[in-house]
Formats: sequence, C-alpha cells, structure tokens
Amino acid sequence: MKLDILAFGAHPDDVELGCGATLAKEISLGKKVGIVDLTRGELGTRGSAELRDKEAQKSAEILGVEVRENLAFADGFFTNDKDHQLAIIQLIRKYQPKIVLCNAIDDRHIDHGKGSKLVSDACFLSGLAKIATHHNNEVQQEWRPENVYHYIQWKNIEPDFVVDVSGFIDLKVKSVLAYSSQFFDPESDEPETPITSKNFIDSVTYRARDLGRLIGVEHAEGFTTERYVAVENLDKIF
Repeated sequence: MKLDILAFGAHPDDVELGCGATLAKEISLGKKVGIVDLTRGELGTRGSAELRDKEAQKSAEILGVEVRENLAFADGFFTNDKDHQLAIIQLIRKYQPKIVLCNAIDDRHIDHGKGSKLVSDACFLSGLAKIATHHNNEVQQEWRPENVYHYIQWKNIEPDFVVDVSGFIDLKVKSVLAYSSQFFDPESDEPETPITSKNFIDSVTYRARDLGRLIGVEHAEGFTTERYVAVENLDKIF
C-alpha cells in the first residue's frame, strides 16, 4: 500500500497530540495516511503496554488512518543505530510516503528528540540503493520521502510553517482522549504526571487556537522543517 503521508511517533499518542488535526484534514481531502509508533509506551506511569495498544487502535479508527504499526522498540532506551534505522527504512520503502511527519527536534521527553533524529536519518538512508532491505522475501526498492516535517510537542518551538486545521480540532481531541489511561481523569487514583492535568489536555486546544489566531484562522498546527519551504508563487501564501 502506497501512502501519501506516514507519521512516526516515539510513543502511542505522540502523533495525535502533535499533528492529529493535520492528519484528519489530509484524510478528509482523500490522502492515504499511516501511523508508526516506535515503542509501545511501556514505561508510561499510567496504564500498560497492552492497554496502550488498544487505545492506539481506537485512536487510529477515530482519525481514519489506513494503517498503524508498532515497531516495539524499547521505550526510553532505543538508540539511533543501524538495526533501528533498518527497521524504519523497511517501512518507508514498504509504504513509499511522499511526506514523513515525526517527533519534535527537541523536547522534554528524551525519546522525542531521539525519535526525531532516528526517523530523519532513516529517511535519508532509505534513498540509498546499496542498502539492502526485504519485505515478504522480496528486495525492496530504495525510496526517499520528498519532505520530512517535525511536529511540535511539549516545548513551544517556533514553527517554520503552520497548517490551518479549522474544523478538525474536535476530531483531534477525540483521538487524543482515546488514550483514557494517560490523560486527565478526576476519578483516577493513579499517580499524577505532567500530562494528566486538565491544563495539559486543555493545551491541545488553546495552542491550536493561538497558532490559528496568528494566521487569522480558528485553529492551526505548527511544524519545523529541515530545509527551506518553497512556494510556487506569492498568491499561495496567506
């Protein structure tokens, strides 16, 4: 299956929090979108890996993605080495996305920055013909995505561009709340974490509203790039 967009997250829920509304919008426009989680989030304070698996599937159904895979790397301990790169290269060549979205380049959780660099490096290496990978016992062809964009997570990183996601923020929030074990629940007796506060879940909306305000729309999501953003002409900038 060839995808238009393949979104990577170090943990289940990273993609939804970082770019869920953008994915929902692109899917509504007919784009084929997939999600790859690098880990099962097994070190999360609340819940379990098994529960996160179920939550991730529910969230994928809410967004309407074509496919969701989990590479089951070690949460907190995966590294940017050959074995991890090859595992990602296999998926990039399998789905041949035009665009790859991945974690913030720098963030509070160490896996986010690591995952960002790991996926970015794998995107480059995937375009080298002399790196051999296989799928279903067949040699895969090299494939390099045209663009790699990084969504914004805990830290307020200055975006290089923003996407108007007006009309899709409610679907994003619904996909995030599918991870009921992870976020605000006044009835929960599990330990509190930085992401279990009401303020955190509210931030999903108020950050998008503020970015939208800056470009004159209702809601927006921000991204950083690894190269200049080119436009065809000035008429397409707003």
